[in-house]
Formats: sequence, C-alpha cells, structure tokens
Amino acid sequence: MPYPVTVTVDPALTNRNRLTTAFRIVLAIPHMLLVGSVGLGVSSGAGRGGRLSLGGETGLLGAVAVLLAVISWFTIVFGGDHIIGIRQFTAFYMRWRVRGLAYLMLLRDEYPPFGDAPYPASLDIVDPPRSRDRLTVALRLFLAIPHFIALVVLGFVWWITSFVAWLLILLTGQYPAALYDYGVGVLRWLLRVEAYFLLMVDEYPPFSLV
Repeated sequence: MPYPVTVTVDPALTNRNRLTTAFRIVLAIPHMLLVGSVGLGVSSGAGRGGRLSLGGETGLLGAVAVLLAVISWFTIVFGGDHIIGIRQFTAFYMRWRVRGLAYLMLLRDEYPPFGDAPYPASLDIVDPPRSRDRLTVALRLFLAIPHFIALVVLGFVWWITSFVAWLLILLTGQYPAALYDYGVGVLRWLLRVEAYFLLMVDEYPPFSLV
C-alpha cells in the first residue's frame, strides 16, 4: 500500500536559473520565516549546553501547527477525534512548506506562492480512518525517534550534496540527476515524518527516499 502522504516534484535538471540559484537562501527568507527551512542547527540555552536540532526550523506557521498537534494529541487520545479545523490548517501549512522547501532546496526555480496556489511541487495527504489509532498517537513522539535520528544523518549529507549541486548549477546550469533525486528523497522523507509527528496520519513512515 502506498503511504498516505505523497510528495511530488516535477523534475528540473537543465536550463536552471543561475542568478536566482546564486541568491537562493536570501530569496527564500520570507518563506523560511513562515514555513521554515531544512537542515541542522546548534543552539544553546541559558545554563545548558548546546543541542543539535534537525531541520525542525518550521517557521511561524509551523510553530502554530506544533501547538495544534499538542491539542490534537489530547482530543485523539481521549476522544478519538481530530478536529477538522486543525487538520485543515496543518494540511495548509504542509502544502505551503513543501513548496517553500522545494525552492530553498534548489529543486525548482519558480518563486513559490504565499499560501495555496499551483506550483510544480505539491503534497497530498489522505485522510485517515475515522477510528484513529490512539495507542500510536499516545506514543507518537517516542515512535518517531528513529526517524529523527535518520533525518539528522540524511540532512547532513543533503547539505553537502546541495552545496555541490549549487556550484554545478552556477557553472553549468544543470542539476545532476543523482543529486537531484537524493534531494527530492530527503524532502519526501522529511514531510512524511512531519505528517506523522503532527498526527495527520497513523501509518508508520517508511525508511525510504522513494
């Protein structure tokens, strides 16, 4: 059975826009502020050592989605109900996020729309059965840990491959197919795990880039 979260990116390997590629991180800042980025970061808190965080830079809308997921945890575990308005907001955030990330990750050159609008990178989430798996919802944070660890490794490798791809695009105007497929795979894996973590689906995400 296919996983109920589908990420689709129309390939863009040749004739890439070198100018927008050169300044991609700067151009993507408005979207990163709203729907976040992907990567590794080290932060430190008062009285604490540094901590490593993965690509969990989810932006302002993502922070709201996480807070709503906490509310949903209670409504699903104790009432078996995922409030429709929360699902709609989270799906909206994730659709916007996949477009912003596809642009940031050099997978597309078209500037992403603010909000919902057609774009050559898209996400589709199949609604879960009305009867939710309360046990896996209750343990969701712990069940997702193996994927968090995997994404740390994948994200680190992605930063290296994306820097190589960035240089190659500037020099040749082309994104090597193997590196491109890896970037799409990381995006796909990340969004599946986020959908699982935000309680949008109950099926455990596959350990796969496909």
